[in-house]
Amino acid sequence: MTAEAVGARRSPLPLLTRSAPRQISPDFVRISYASAITLGMKSGRFSRDFEFGGINLLLNYDEGCLSDCGYCGLARSRQNVDYGDQFIRVEWPLVGTDELVDRMAERESTLTRLCISMVTHGHAYADTCDITRRIAAKVRTPLSILVAPPTLNRERLETFKALGVDMIGIGLDAVTEQLFRSIRTDVPAGGLKWEKYWEVITDAREIFGPWKVNVHTLVGIGEADQDLIDLFVALRDRQIFSYLFCFNPEPDSRMADHPKSPLVRWRRMQLAKHLIETEGYDAGQFEFDADGGLINLDAPRTAVDAVVDAGVAFMTNGCPGESGEPGCTRPYGSYRPAEPFRDFPFLPTPDDLIEIRQQLRLDDVVRSRG
Repeated sequence: MTAEAVGARRSPLPLLTRSAPRQISPDFVRISYASAITLGMKSGRFSRDFEFGGINLLLNYDEGCLSDCGYCGLARSRQNVDYGDQFIRVEWPLVGTDELVDRMAERESTLTRLCISMVTHGHAYADTCDITRRIAAKVRTPLSILVAPPTLNRERLETFKALGVDMIGIGLDAVTEQLFRSIRTDVPAGGLKWEKYWEVITDAREIFGPWKVNVHTLVGIGEADQDLIDLFVALRDRQIFSYLFCFNPEPDSRMADHPKSPLVRWRRMQLAKHLIETEGYDAGQFEFDADGGLINLDAPRTAVDAVVDAGVAFMTNGCPGESGEPGCTRPYGSYRPAEPFRDFPFLPTPDDLIEIRQQLRLDDVVRSRG
């Protein structure tokens, strides 16, 4: 969630710094750099011109997040970085909540989706409710919460819905229990529970309904292609979205030296998820090697080509806007502006699609020529 800054100017709404005492939630939140630009609170531009209306808020505490996920920029044991100043490799400015809500209300006609990201903290639930009330009183843009499962139970999820929350996101990230435990549980300040995450997923689906819950899944932290595809199918069958993210190494995290997924693998997982979630493909149409790597897609080549040509499969996964259009597109969340697009916050252009086809290398995995 970033952009290329061009020519700093004085912001009409002063951004706050870490020097001020107790600038914490619920009275203060961090927002993505892209959100700050969209709201006129930071000067900058995107590397390509496109409409962006998704505003991302992040709870802010002096202690930061109390979880310690090995890949995360908010991890408790991450060294040499002030919490929140840099997350996903970019700045997240600190702003006053009421001033932010006023700014969103002024620009409501241009906004498509709002999202509050919780962290694992004892005050996170109450503060999220407080912030939600402030937003709902002045802004009608659809609102999501990316929840912190350790802080929640069924009653609290029901409260979120009663307050006007439209969708719930759960950052499962690690798609197998073994991987979850090794990266998120058995770590210096761990303790996150696989069972708790699935309890929240199940409760949220029952409370918010079909296609109103999403599960974040990471590509490139040690899972196999088969693990991802099995999860895509399981979530689809429960009418739960899978939002796909590409692992992007965070400096000073425990996985800072872990390589990013090759583009060919990333593109194939984007395509597989779209085929499963949108085109009705099932697990039996994918063939894997002994290590769980995708080696064959049993599908008519013409049908696969049509999906690739449409380009939607390679756009950023995010909660939709009020009319079903892309609402939260998180530009540059998985890569820097100077790097090849991992996911596109807009529909890929014909030139983009040429590159995507080269990256997919479909001749190696689509054996059916019908």
